Parts: sequence; structure tokens; C-alpha cells
Amino acid sequence: MARPPFAPNPSSSVPTMPPVPNRAPVAMQPQRPGGMTDPAERRTLVVGRGISVQGTINDAERLVVEGTVEASMIHATELSVIQGGVFKGEVEVEEAEIAGTIDGVVTARTSLIVRATGRVLGRARCRRLQVEDGGQITGQIEMLTDNAAPSATATPAPSHTSDLDRPAAPAEV
Repeated sequence: MARPPFAPNPSSSVPTMPPVPNRAPVAMQPQRPGGMTDPAERRTLVVGRGISVQGTINDAERLVVEGTVEASMIHATELSVIQGGVFKGEVEVEEAEIAGTIDGVVTARTSLIVRATGRVLGRARCRRLQVEDGGQITGQIEMLTDNAAPSATATPAPSHTSDLDRPAAPAEV
């Protein structure tokens, strides 16, 4: 007496999973104050260990890198590079937490946290920066401010010289 494959065995003592209820569309998800959706409800892309992704990533609110990601530009709300994970390219997010390696440009409009095992190689732009003991940043750091003008275009402060520092003009006789 053969049974069809994958058919449940009524005499089995292994519990079965209850059916998953239908979820509401994203537009109908409950929102937290400030209009942000609950972190558990965010569109999340996890690139697992041993997986390599190259190209463009669209519409991910949260990106978790455990493997390797190479991308020209990613916009997301949150980036987590787990220890052993590698991100190469350019990313712009609200918050970034780095325990692995970023090689390229990371812009964190709110905060950038570099954990003890984290390495940022290239350029980091952020409003708030936290680096744990052992965390490494090699390259350029730019702190974002409420001003629209970046610090790189700031005009140099005028030099102050006194009359004593100027050469004397020849006296007329």
C-alpha cells in the first residue's frame, strides 16, 4: 500500500504547522508614530553567508548582508553588515550598523555604527557616528549637518595679519 509523496500521514506523531493567516497588503500594515512601519513588517532582503549578489537592489527597506553584495547604488532605510559580510559599492540609508566590511561609500543620514569587528574602507558620511573599540574606518569621514552645504565646499577662514606682519613700504622723501 503506497501513499502519494508529500501527503500527510494521519498516524504520524509529528505535529504539523498551523496554516499561516493571510497578511494585509503593505499599504494596510499598521504604522508606528511618524509614519514608519513596524521593523518586523519592513521589506527585508537577507543575503546569506556564502551567497554573492551583484547588480541593482530595488525596493528593499532593510538590507542584511551576511555574504557579499556588490552594487552601484542602493537606497534603503536600514543596512546591517553582519560579521563576515562584505558590501562593495555605494549605499545610502537612514541607519547603518557595520560588523563586517564596507568597501566604497556609505551615507547614513541618521546614524552609522561600526562594531568592534567592523571595517569601513573608503568614504563614510553620517550625522551621528559610533565606533566601538576595535572598529576601523580607513578613508574619509564627513559629518552631515542640517546645512545643505557640505563641509568640502566651505570657504577658508580669512587670514588675520597685523600691520607688523606686512613689509614696510618705502618712505618717500
